[in-house]
Amino acid sequence: MPPKSKSKRSYHHGDLRAAILAGAVEVIAERGLHGLSLRECARRAGVSHAAPYRHFADKDALLRAIARQGFEWLSEAGRRAMEGVTRPRDRLDGYGAAYVRFAVEHPVHHRVMFASELPNDPAAREGAGDEGAGDEEDDAGAFTLLVETAAELVAPGVDPTPTAVASWSLVHGLAMLILDGRIPAEVVSSPDEAEAFARELFAQWRGALR
Repeated sequence: MPPKSKSKRSYHHGDLRAAILAGAVEVIAERGLHGLSLRECARRAGVSHAAPYRHFADKDALLRAIARQGFEWLSEAGRRAMEGVTRPRDRLDGYGAAYVRFAVEHPVHHRVMFASELPNDPAAREGAGDEGAGDEEDDAGAFTLLVETAAELVAPGVDPTPTAVASWSLVHGLAMLILDGRIPAEVVSSPDEAEAFARELFAQWRGALR
């Protein structure tokens, strides 16, 4: 039997999927969504052009996987930010600051999560893994977590969705302004500064409403 070509790498099943995802994020960062192809991801991973299709049926499936990964990471970041925080208002602020920090730390994921080119995928928005939902607490989606937190701030019987959407609009708008370079670098130039700026924005916005 002839030896395997050294130009191709060998991956375990899960490792190949992770390598393709990582390669896709690199491609999007360099070329944008329209520059993404499974062929290029395969080239970067050092595998055959057919290898990515073991995990992703097409480019849209790959984008959905990136979006799902992003929503999962965002949910985890939000839960960590609220862990041990008792006041609902502080919990919501923590979630919002975590949202902005996530966007700055993972700009490609954030853009893919909300890209108009991405087919509507409720499972991706809720951060569901490829194998479906597991433990309900662990699989709480990013928006579900926000609504649950907002519910602690409104009166009993009042729909918390408008409060959640208002909070989401605020942090999403701030995140996009930062990612698009609309906020001067001397104001925000790092994840730490983005998080601190978000918290200051929340405090001033809340004070203006009094």
